[in-house]
Amino acid sequence: MTAIIVDDEKNSREVLETMLRKYCPEVTVLESCSGAEEVLDRLKKDKPDILFLDIEMPGMNGFELLEHINRPEFEIIFTTSYSEYAVKAIKNSALDYLLKPIDKDELIDAVQKAGRNNKSFSPARIGELLGLLAARKGPKRFAVSTSEGLTILNAADILYCESDGPYCKFYFSNNKTLIASKTLKEAEEALQDCDFCRIHNSYLVNMKFVERYLRGEGGEVVLTNGKKLPVSRAKKQDFLQLFEKI
Repeated sequence: MTAIIVDDEKNSREVLETMLRKYCPEVTVLESCSGAEEVLDRLKKDKPDILFLDIEMPGMNGFELLEHINRPEFEIIFTTSYSEYAVKAIKNSALDYLLKPIDKDELIDAVQKAGRNNKSFSPARIGELLGLLAARKGPKRFAVSTSEGLTILNAADILYCESDGPYCKFYFSNNKTLIASKTLKEAEEALQDCDFCRIHNSYLVNMKFVERYLRGEGGEVVLTNGKKLPVSRAKKQDFLQLFEKI
């Protein structure tokens, strides 16, 4: 089988190519591309059996690249470090993916499945995937109840949430705050698939605003505005798994 690797990170491309040589010798890498535009040009000349496609890339991401491929004649194996909602969409479309850092057994399994599928990746499956992603595209908005009525919040603007008994205090990137009649658990449910992490019984943080992690029994996170929040010992492992994927 032949393959093309698409990933904006040189180290990731080299690691995958090395793993393919070592664990999947039946795969020959035709090209290692750093971006979507580069691989689109390459696909005009080569017809690989497998396209290893990174999701998070600057300019045109992996999903946007698919919109420029009308009738794919190869299997696609997505590679990603995070983006939980994207992984769910891929799963729902019955497509294959590898989480970084890539596990050799999962790589071997994905390559074997690609060989069995015999270039059966269809426009219908691409359409289904893009439809699922479109339904989630754009900033998530949800309503909360306050003492003055209902307020619509944009998930992308929230730095973190703090529990206050039956209420939840929202802290925003513009330094504003809001107290809502919603528990922290309810806020967590409303913000699922939005890159938020419960780091403590009292705190839910937007991972996009986490700048540093300070070690300790549980440790602390430092946000982009300098605010420090505690990480509980019980939540530490879940947080670190997400933090390492950013």
